[in-house]
Amino acid sequence: MITAMGDVMLEAYKRGWITTRDGNCSLRRGGADILYITPSAVRKTTIIPEAIVKIPIFENKLVLDGLNPSGELEMHWKLQQKFKHRTKSVLHLHPTYTIAAMRAGWNLRELAEEFPEVHRYTKVGNNVPVLPAISQELASETFYKMSIPDNVDIVGQAQHGVCAMGKSPWDAFEHIERLEHICQIALASGK
Repeated sequence: MITAMGDVMLEAYKRGWITTRDGNCSLRRGGADILYITPSAVRKTTIIPEAIVKIPIFENKLVLDGLNPSGELEMHWKLQQKFKHRTKSVLHLHPTYTIAAMRAGWNLRELAEEFPEVHRYTKVGNNVPVLPAISQELASETFYKMSIPDNVDIVGQAQHGVCAMGKSPWDAFEHIERLEHICQIALASGK
């Protein structure tokens, strides 16, 4: 699954959902004492397993010791702690149509409810308001929105991107892909 982290980032770049140094992905195997996360400020189009930052976890705290993890580490860590007994991947990207739909005033949760093929497989939460990137506020609000009403798979972050969770990086990617597709349809409809 470590290889999948790089594969997902490359696919996101190919689709125009990130620029070369944007986005981030983390993975924690169920019960493991290591958090795997993409590094900060590197080209996400060339992530290989050796480039993934491996952060030891000791007494439920990250041991950073000079490591260079993603600036969105706090958001990933809050979500990963909640599901520490199950393997989970957290993926944060900037999909164009999803961000545009939020900018146009759509609540992504309400939009997804209009498309049965989406809400059947992907639970979408309410939008996170505009908050500074890599901030404690963004991490906390994303965690909150993903926890209510009952653990959603994805939330939009206004003027910023999305955060999705899945059993693997590709599962999280599919949640983003589904939401991006219906946002493109909604925007094309002109409503």
